[in-house]
Amino acid sequence: MRHGDFSELAAFIAVAEAGSFTRASAKLGLSQSAVSYSVRMLEQKLGVRLISRTTRSLSLTDAGERMLRSLRPAFAHIESEIAAVTALRDKPAGTIRITTFRHAARTVLWPVITKFLAEYPDIDVEISVDEGLTDIVASRFDAGIRVGEQVQKDMVAVRISPDLRMAVVGSPSYFANRKIPQTPRDLGEHRGVSYRQTTGGGLYAWEFERDGEELQVRMNGPLIINDGEMLEAAALDGLALAYTFESQVSQYIEDGRLIRVLDDWCQPFSGYHLYYPSRRQHTAAFALLVEALRFKG
Repeated sequence: MRHGDFSELAAFIAVAEAGSFTRASAKLGLSQSAVSYSVRMLEQKLGVRLISRTTRSLSLTDAGERMLRSLRPAFAHIESEIAAVTALRDKPAGTIRITTFRHAARTVLWPVITKFLAEYPDIDVEISVDEGLTDIVASRFDAGIRVGEQVQKDMVAVRISPDLRMAVVGSPSYFANRKIPQTPRDLGEHRGVSYRQTTGGGLYAWEFERDGEELQVRMNGPLIINDGEMLEAAALDGLALAYTFESQVSQYIEDGRLIRVLDDWCQPFSGYHLYYPSRRQHTAAFALLVEALRFKG
């Protein structure tokens, strides 16, 4: 394939993804007429229309949809290989894109990143905080961070934290006129803050285990939220019980602002893992970050 063919394919991908010749030309740094000409030449060579154009909008034809599905992974692989070759310079450089959610970002990723960027000034790290389960391949992330049990089996998983624990907490004012629950079954007499899961939209069930017995409890309460910090705020203000990461509330428990209950029913579970596709060629910069995050305990 000639060099010009690659530029035409790149122009087609840019237009298809942007949904506009204007936006595609801005992304490519070319004139709109040049982008339009490249796409038109590609269609002529193939002998089939890829994009249906009107004065107000454009859409992909069936052939265009098929072409885009085929080209995306191929061009992503080319970009990955170019980045890998570029990284062979004396100084590790490049951009690393990671998706994670807030608790992992703050407790595990951030303490490492602050030192890592100071040591490697030519490396950039993009962090996307998302409470849902992002498809890192489709979204073109280099890696993601999740608890071990959430990592897909076809991914490489590197442990980056010790095991985690959850905690059920309430304020002294909340327990002033209520009994301390002795088992999860007692939670039916209590109010709890419910967490709305970003993925799927369902309410998260509180999970408990002791001596081989596993229980899940869906709480009734005055508040449904999808933010961890608001869970803690609701508990601190005495609105209801909260079920959250132990590390998030350990200081409040120590200070006496929150009371922990059902401690023996909250067992440790698999800690955070960095995960990434096994077949992708990664840069030297990425390898350095993986090693910096790797759990040494």
